[in-house]
Amino acid sequence: MPSLQVDTIVIGGGLLGWSAAYPLVRAGQHVAVIDRADEGHATQAGAGIIAPGMNIHDPDAIYPLLEAAIDYYPTIVELLTEDGESNTSYESVGALFIARSDDEAATLPRLAEQMIARRDSGLGNVGEVTLLDSEGAQELFPPLGATFGAIHASGASRVNGRVLRESIRSASQRQGAQLIIGEAELRSVGESTVEVRVGSTQVYADSLVIAAGAWSAELVKRLGITLPIFPQRGQIVHLDMPDAYTGDWPIVLGYWTQYLLTFRPNRVVAGATRESESGYEVRLTAAGVKSVLDEALAVAPGLADATIAEIRIGLRPYS
Repeated sequence: MPSLQVDTIVIGGGLLGWSAAYPLVRAGQHVAVIDRADEGHATQAGAGIIAPGMNIHDPDAIYPLLEAAIDYYPTIVELLTEDGESNTSYESVGALFIARSDDEAATLPRLAEQMIARRDSGLGNVGEVTLLDSEGAQELFPPLGATFGAIHASGASRVNGRVLRESIRSASQRQGAQLIIGEAELRSVGESTVEVRVGSTQVYADSLVIAAGAWSAELVKRLGITLPIFPQRGQIVHLDMPDAYTGDWPIVLGYWTQYLLTFRPNRVVAGATRESESGYEVRLTAAGVKSVLDEALAVAPGLADATIAEIRIGLRPYS
């Protein structure tokens, strides 16, 4: 049986997997990234919103992790540029947090103060925080309908996960990272040795990174490890507006569970469903797509004549 010896095995070829591999190969390690190439990778479908200052659902305990992750984006973009990868898709375009009722509008001053406090405590990607009326919000995102006001945070950013993952993968492979397509089977994990089988090949390493997303719990189950991670299906609709340049429009968030964001030159992304009972079924549903479009058009009726360019689907690692 053929074998391969490396320093580190990374299981999962999505954005997180390659982001883990990249600094290791830059430090001189021999890294093997094993990817099963399943449909439904979260990287393939994810919106790429980087606006933690506006996230009203996250517990405070997660903010140290968010701060570190946000601070790393400019670093990895700079490293990729040094390594010849200039197309990372990372851009700061700002974000709107909109109110859709008087009750929601009454909370905006308090939320704005909270965003400013988070920024002043060190959280990045917040920027200048401004309260806007309905007209001010529509100036920034023209398809919006009438709102009851909004908060604008100038520092919020977006990234196309597919584009960034490909840039990191390309830079990593040029520096020696090895991509193995196939199903990883964990054979043994010791204090200093890891053994993984991929088809007929045994891969040995000193360390292991599990970045298999929604499939991570299934992967480690044979080792007697239980991870509270489940697949959550997300359906996301991509719209084109050929008569409008959307590239500098802000992200749109709010108390609603969905979002809008844009990409150059004419793309508007509306999403996404959160289907926690989906299992590993990677399929579009009539109800899911309808719910995304209903919410998008309720918030931004100016999107009614946009062209449906594509509909993406992915499985989030949910806990």
